[in-house]
Amino acid sequence: MRSKPEITQQRQEAAEVELREKQKPVDYDTKEYPIEILVQKYMDGIDEDVNELFIPDYQREMAWDEDRQSKFIESVLLGLPIPYIFVADVRGDEQDEARLEIIDGSQRIRTLARFLNNQLTLDKLEKLKKLNGFTFEDLPLARQRRFKRSTLRMIQLSEEADEEVRRDLFERINTGSVELNKMEKRRGILRGPFLDLIEELSKNSKFRHLCLFSNKAINSREPQEYILRFFAFLNNYQKYGSEVNSFLNEFLERYNKDKELNTDDMRTEFELMIHFVEKYFPNGFRQGKKLDKTTTRIKFESLAAGSTLALREKKDLIPKSTEWINSEEYKKYTSSDASSSKNKVIRRIEYVREQLLVKS
Repeated sequence: MRSKPEITQQRQEAAEVELREKQKPVDYDTKEYPIEILVQKYMDGIDEDVNELFIPDYQREMAWDEDRQSKFIESVLLGLPIPYIFVADVRGDEQDEARLEIIDGSQRIRTLARFLNNQLTLDKLEKLKKLNGFTFEDLPLARQRRFKRSTLRMIQLSEEADEEVRRDLFERINTGSVELNKMEKRRGILRGPFLDLIEELSKNSKFRHLCLFSNKAINSREPQEYILRFFAFLNNYQKYGSEVNSFLNEFLERYNKDKELNTDDMRTEFELMIHFVEKYFPNGFRQGKKLDKTTTRIKFESLAAGSTLALREKKDLIPKSTEWINSEEYKKYTSSDASSSKNKVIRRIEYVREQLLVKS
């Protein structure tokens, strides 16, 4: 570990002087515009490069593919929170034209313009599946009007923000942003009683101890991801296709909507599995030479689901050995090579079940 240098009063004073010198006061205002107005400000005069809302030379390219553009439009249609657009009021070289330079948000503005101009056909939507294949003009007139009236928030820097400030802000926004992971996205758009159960069980102290989740993993909702995988593969592993995220999303959505969902039974089965693992697997769900890391997702789902399937067949199950967990055969089923193939998913879960039942 690197030794910490001594921080003297002299160094503190020098640091404060540097901070004051480098600090640049930036005035800004927060505004809200309808989508129709934003697109109009972007499109009017774009060919002559005199449009009021413009994209600067340091971010000219369209980076989003059409799938990501479609998902953004879906988010707007669903009324989900959209990040602020950052712009700066800039002066022209010869005269003040009060143009707005887009610092962050060019992909969103471009996507909205393409959609309103019927240049984007929605595809691979996960929530609004019936809109796949639609362009803007295919929407009913009332929905078109409501979409155009939807507003986006904008932070507008004053004309005092020079180009250095604008470029620095662009870099910091785009290098410091972290895209939501799959479980965080599910939490945002797939709410329901089953997700509530997952949130509850993810806080189970024995479960967290057996898995040894790091603080970083907990903050990124790894415990919730593991529990979703447990129930999804336990109850549906034979119907698994080949794409994990779609499989988990569909399972979560279906169980959230299930009016006959018995959360008490699911909670009990989860707790029985945790008790069984704690009792008969010396290392729990940990791995590494020092047992200081949680196991991979695929090993977890096979051990957890396989153990529960065995318990369903034999409630008083007492395995004679769990040494098979270190066997080459089990390692082969849980290796990274083709780990999400349907055959391997089925085989590794059933292998755990069979080993526990045979060796009991």
